[in-house]
Order: sequence, then C-alpha cells, then structure tokens
Amino acid sequence: MYSIDRRFATLTDDQGHFQFDVPPEASPTGSELAEVETHTVDGSNWAGSFGSVFPYMLVARKPGFLSTDKVRSPWDTTIVEPGNAVTIALVPEARIVGRVALPNSNAADRIAVHLYQRRVADGRVHWEVRSDIAVRSSGEFRFAGLEAGTYKVFTGELMDRDPLTFNPAGPVYGYPPSYFPDASNFQAAAEIHLAGGMTFQADLSPARQPYYNVKLPITNAPASEQVLVSVATQGKKGPGFELGYNPRDQRVEGSLPSGTYLIEARHEGPKGASASATIAVKGSPVEGPALTLVPNGSVQIQAKLGFQRENRNRSVDTASFAGNLSTDAAYAACLQNRDFSFQLEPADEFTHPEMPNGPTSVLCHDDSTTFVSVPPGRYWLKLYSPFGFAASARAGDVDLLRQPLTVHPGANLRVDVDLRNDGAEVSGTVEGDKAEKPAISTMASHARGFLYCIPMANSPGQFLETQVGNEGSFQLEQVPPGAYRVLVFDRPQTDLEFRNAEAMRAFENKGQVVRLSAGQKEHLTLQVIPSNE
Repeated sequence: MYSIDRRFATLTDDQGHFQFDVPPEASPTGSELAEVETHTVDGSNWAGSFGSVFPYMLVARKPGFLSTDKVRSPWDTTIVEPGNAVTIALVPEARIVGRVALPNSNAADRIAVHLYQRRVADGRVHWEVRSDIAVRSSGEFRFAGLEAGTYKVFTGELMDRDPLTFNPAGPVYGYPPSYFPDASNFQAAAEIHLAGGMTFQADLSPARQPYYNVKLPITNAPASEQVLVSVATQGKKGPGFELGYNPRDQRVEGSLPSGTYLIEARHEGPKGASASATIAVKGSPVEGPALTLVPNGSVQIQAKLGFQRENRNRSVDTASFAGNLSTDAAYAACLQNRDFSFQLEPADEFTHPEMPNGPTSVLCHDDSTTFVSVPPGRYWLKLYSPFGFAASARAGDVDLLRQPLTVHPGANLRVDVDLRNDGAEVSGTVEGDKAEKPAISTMASHARGFLYCIPMANSPGQFLETQVGNEGSFQLEQVPPGAYRVLVFDRPQTDLEFRNAEAMRAFENKGQVVRLSAGQKEHLTLQVIPSNE
C-alpha cells in the first residue's frame, strides 16, 4: 500500500492492517490524526491513520489482482477523504494461457505470441498492441495482469532452422502466423472476451509451410535512409507477416509462404513518400515488381467563418481548451491563435505500430489549415472549436461529417468547411440518483452523472458529452442542429460505440430523443442509467 505521490508506503501485516505515521511537523496542529479505514473486495480489512497532510490517493497491490494505479479510467481512482472510511476495490486479474504446438519441440522457445486489445476511441473500434512474449521451452505461454475486455492472440512468424532437418541448399520452411483459433488473418481471428478473474485457454498450432524469397527493388529509394514496410495478407490489414528493407541494395526483401499480399513501403518525414504493390507467391521466389515512391499527398482545409459577432465575443479560454485536446502541439498552437483547429484521424481499425498513419506536419494560416505529407489512406476529419461547430465539410461530393476522406498517393485535396456558431442550447436536470452512497469513493462517484448527446442514424449533428455535477443540472452550448438521443449514465462510458448503429440499438428505449434547430433552447429532464443495465 502506498500513496500515489510516494510519500507514504508500507506493507500490511498478516491480518491486512497497516498504519502510516505522519510526522508532527507535517500536520498543521502537530498532533491531530484523522482515522481512515479501508477494505478490499477480497475480504481483507485494512486500517490506517493519516495526518491532516494526508495522501489523497492510495495505491494497493496484491498478487493475483490488478494494481489500483493501473485503472483504465482516471474516473475509477479511489479518493481518500479525511475523516471518512475509504474502500479500495481490488479487481482480480484476468489471464490468457495456452500452448503453441509445433512439430519441432526445439523451436518452441523461439516463437513469440502477440496479444492485441480492443479499444473504443471517438466511438470507433481500434486494436492496440497489449503485449508480446516468447513461449517457454514447453510451448506454454501466459498473459497475466489483464483487465476485463476483448482480445485477439496469435503467433509471430518463425523460420524452421532445426539443425537436424535444415538443408541450406534445399527449400526453406517456416511457420506462418497462427491466429486463434484457426484463422488465416487478423481480422478473421476470434475475439476473446475476458471478465475479471477469468482464465481463458487459447492453444495455437502453427502449420509448417515452405517459404519463398521475395525481392522488390525501390527505384528511387532515399540514400542512407530507412524505409518502413508493412505486409497485409489477402488485402486485409493486420499484424503478422513481415518483410524488411535492405538499404544497401535499396529493396524490400524477406520470405513469405504462398499467398496474395499487399506490400506497402513508406519513407517518413516532411517530404515523405509511399509505394504499394500486390504480389502473388505461387510456390516459387518473387522478384519484382519494382516499387516507385510517390510523394505523399496534402489536404488543405479552407474554412468559411459564419460566426455571429454577439456569440463570437464570448470569453473563452482557448489555450485551456487546446490543452485538453488529444492532439499534438501543432494543432494546439493553431487553436490558440484562431477560432478553430482540425485533425485528420486514420479510419482503419488497425495501423502498423511501426508505421504511423497520419500527417507528419501541419501549416496554419488565417482561414486555412494544410496537412503536409499525408500518407495514402482513409481519414476522419475532426474539428475543435470553443466557439462553434462545422455545419458542413465537403471534399467535392464527399460529405466528410459522415464519410472518411480518401487520400491517394500524390493527391492534393481541398476540403471546404462551413463554420457556424448559431447552435442550439440544451440544458436540464438529472433525476434517479444512486439509491445509496457507493462504498468506494472515486472521482466518478462525486458526479451525478455523465451525459452523452449522440446523433441519430442518418441525421446531421455531432457527438457531445459533459459531466453532470452533484447539483444535478447540465448545459450544452453550440449543439449543431440535428436529431439526438441524449443519455445519462452513472459512470463514464469508455466503450460507447456511438458511431455504430448496431451497437446503439441497445439504447433504443433509453434516454430522450430531441430534434434541434439553429438557436433553439431545449430543457430536458433525464433519468440516470445504472451501470448494471
């Protein structure tokens, strides 16, 4: 047990009790101590004493449980309040265990197993690397310390170099990635759903196959610079197969089993360039086609300001607003000097961890933003503004408020955005508070609720969210016109797929539907949706 600032730390005794002694000079009174009792969900009883200068957050660790400093959301952090009993919930860890079965047992300890976790960001699903481990000599592997969630697991490639069977002059064999339970690519792999304390058995059986040399020269490769390479099997992006880049011979090379692959090569930087080719390996080596790096594209966003003066002159701390955005310094700097900022976010569920998929730099002008060196791909356009909203965003005939922007190699695209600040205002109160005070005092328990304004399918509008304070009232300004379902939960919804119509069907009979026009003021009375529903 220790405080998050590391000023206090101790071990419990065999009964689970602990005590922190605060030096007299650390307390304003020099003598008064506030008694704090804590409990864990596994039944252990912990008690402690803190002075008036006390740790406001405690971290508990216990084998077999998730450390409380690894909570997925800061809203789950336990708060220590002077004079009040504190409960710290220890969540049992989940595990994925299994065995990799290889015909050659000597190779078992050289193969890696990869774990990816499903995340939801901005209402869309993404897959992120969680862990990579090498299996034991017995072929067994174990992923521990996992929180409840959805995962995928697969083996990495392994070339068969068994000295008893390997023939340098003969064909080369290897083990392609094996996706649980028996899929040919990452997208087709089964999702593993873990609950707290659950152990899932995921055995993998890579099949030994012949591998063939692949050599793809790059005609205009930059001298002495690295080129990143990704491989997608059957045209489906995802981790697994790999090729490398040989800077001496300026070519992509390696080996692959028979199949069809999309090979992408990319040179990063302000003058970045990309190339791609589809190859078919059919039981023999492949040499070519040659790749030619094409300069990445650019996207110029031209903004038309339709701000009403009386609304625009409202006092807004734009520097603070920019600091809360999940964007880099370039985007924040744009916003501090203007009324708006834009971001291009990759639309694919998976991006190669060693191959960034986004603009490398941005140029800001009075009424335009230009993204430079944009790699080929699909992107969602996101707008940030403390003053208003995007009434429309179009690239030709593509509505970018509802469709992603496709950037081809060397393309120079223009996006026209109409910005307005005559949005609606939604205010109201929340009813249906928790029946009793929660045993665990967290940041989330100090809020009356968490409100989400979700555009209805095929309706204009933009997703908005806010926290409802203890007084039970809320207010949203500059809500774009459109139809919305407004929901209030007792806890933050980190996995809310509000852009997935199928996922949102679970809330068809919850919340309240409103239809807003420009300048409209709407007052709502909403019920809190408990987490267990």
